[in-house]
Amino acid sequence: MTARTDPGTLRADAVSVVIGGRTLVDRVSLTAAPGRVVGLVGPNGAGKSTLLRTFYRALRPTSGRVLLDGDDVRRMPGRHLARRLAAVLQETTADFGLTAYDVVAMGRTPHKRAFQGDDDTDREVIFGALAELEAADLADAPFDRLSGGEKQRVLIARALAQRTGTLVLDEPTNHLDLRHQIDALRLVRRLGVTAVIALHDLNLAAAHCDHVHVLDAGRTVAAGPPAEVLTPRLLADVYRVAAEVTEHPRTGTPQITVLPDPRP
Repeated sequence: MTARTDPGTLRADAVSVVIGGRTLVDRVSLTAAPGRVVGLVGPNGAGKSTLLRTFYRALRPTSGRVLLDGDDVRRMPGRHLARRLAAVLQETTADFGLTAYDVVAMGRTPHKRAFQGDDDTDREVIFGALAELEAADLADAPFDRLSGGEKQRVLIARALAQRTGTLVLDEPTNHLDLRHQIDALRLVRRLGVTAVIALHDLNLAAAHCDHVHVLDAGRTVAAGPPAEVLTPRLLADVYRVAAEVTEHPRTGTPQITVLPDPRP
């Protein structure tokens, strides 16, 4: 099987994004060190997806830079970046006429010449990625007929098939049932890649991320280890809820419980 590229250092350096006169991301800086998992959390409209889109060049920062191992991603040839960084997006295209295998095979494109077919190595990587997500049985299924959770697993498999050392994932647990949510995040950890993951579920972020970065209205309001950042005061200030934060008795990670009266 082809080797995965080494985990990189992914850094946002004072990134701002202004669209239509509205500031969606305001001078955000963060660093994901090699092999570390950074969670990006915050309420709807906080700027998480917008920031992530600058990482894989779907958006150009109005100011600031995104760096991968010190290189500005905007200045990298697209194929070169795609060999080093893969993305799992929230929104999906219909991909009419494509099977799940075809969708995952797109992850091999950066490693091949134009119009080059799949060789034995490609097929090994593609089926291996599907198997990692317990989706090998979906290989021949039409992608547009899959359930939301099945599609999500296939899209994560596509990112794995790129064999990059750095992953950007925008709500990768969206549509997944509880077990597959946990399995997907454990897989990211097991791969040893550098990862930046936008998550809504704060308990998942606390359990699976080394570091969390909290956005609100496009700005950084807190950053650090989950146990230091995810406090009742922050939840009241950012999410406008009253919550208890306790230590999980088995894992030691923060466990967040929103109180019956959610008002802080």
